[in-house]
Amino acid sequence: MFEKKSGILLIAGVGFFAFAFLSNAVVPILMYRHLPEKTVLQVVNGNVRYQFEDLAQRFPEAFKQAYGEPPTDPHAAGEWYNEKCAEALELGRKVYVGEGCWHCHSQFVRPVSNEDRRWGPVSKSWEYQNRLQRPVMFGTRRVGPDLSREGGRRSNDWHAVHFYQPDMLSPKSPMPRYPWLFDGAPDQPNARGLALMTYVQWLGSWLESYPYYEDYAPTPIKAVAAAE
Repeated sequence: MFEKKSGILLIAGVGFFAFAFLSNAVVPILMYRHLPEKTVLQVVNGNVRYQFEDLAQRFPEAFKQAYGEPPTDPHAAGEWYNEKCAEALELGRKVYVGEGCWHCHSQFVRPVSNEDRRWGPVSKSWEYQNRLQRPVMFGTRRVGPDLSREGGRRSNDWHAVHFYQPDMLSPKSPMPRYPWLFDGAPDQPNARGLALMTYVQWLGSWLESYPYYEDYAPTPIKAVAAAE
């Protein structure tokens, strides 16, 4: 068998598979097993907290219905926002996975093809050492842009309109509408809609080069309301 070409190819194939398994699975586990895995609450940072509190300001009724009201004591309110933000992140990731967002969007900036010029800094292994990256959402293809650096690049009302009616902001966009994340209008997101926006605003929020936050005027929500 081993004297035939097919036997040699078989052995080579098995060998390459074993090498790939060792280099891409076993070695990384051994290299990074000492790194602690952060909880969802631990990955709540100032940038995503800002975006979460911004949701409370932009959509007060929807936010109150989904999360209640914060305590009056400033210290207790800070802890409350952190806990509710963590809850939103967990639900938001589930919505992201459940709606199949990872089919069209990647969450991994590769060190090739000048991807860092389009999507931001090349992804590092430490970025994936937390519960919100289990399993990682590297994605399968890029019908839409990579989202691993999306947080803070656009306002929450932009995301609300984009989820409600994508072609209002991106003409000819193949992205489907998600009206079930809202109660009839883009300025009325439900708990799942608020959670998904929180999750998207979290992506990349841990970087020092967190994008400049833009407040769009007039807001896309007003534009949709006028169109309807």
